[in-house]
Amino acid sequence: MSKKIFLSISLSVFMTGCATTTTPEKTVEAPQINDFPTRDRVEYVFNCIAKHGGLSGSKAFINQYACGCKIDKIAEKMTFEEYESAKTFSYLKKTPGENGAAFRDPKQSKDLRTRLKEADKYAESQCFVM
Repeated sequence: MSKKIFLSISLSVFMTGCATTTTPEKTVEAPQINDFPTRDRVEYVFNCIAKHGGLSGSKAFINQYACGCKIDKIAEKMTFEEYESAKTFSYLKKTPGENGAAFRDPKQSKDLRTRLKEADKYAESQCFVM
């Protein structure tokens, strides 16, 4: 029984120790490196797998991990807010006429779409998607 309590206390101390850095002057919260929600990661991975042959076949297992790797690499280059805006601009820029101009023409739209393309290219170079 005492081993379980000790293990539980040790684990909780270890876990909280990872979240903060203590300096003599103050305690500083560790920065949040990755703010992509799980739901959006899963959606990206499923879409990526479907794009590369689906869940059947010999490449399915490799692509699951490679697609997961890709969204991790994209998350290194963009915040979730930037990613979500870039994705929205990319989808809606295809709207024809004046309505689509609001999504195609602004500098913010062009910049975010470019950053998303660059992040995707970086992810492709880092992860082996078949």
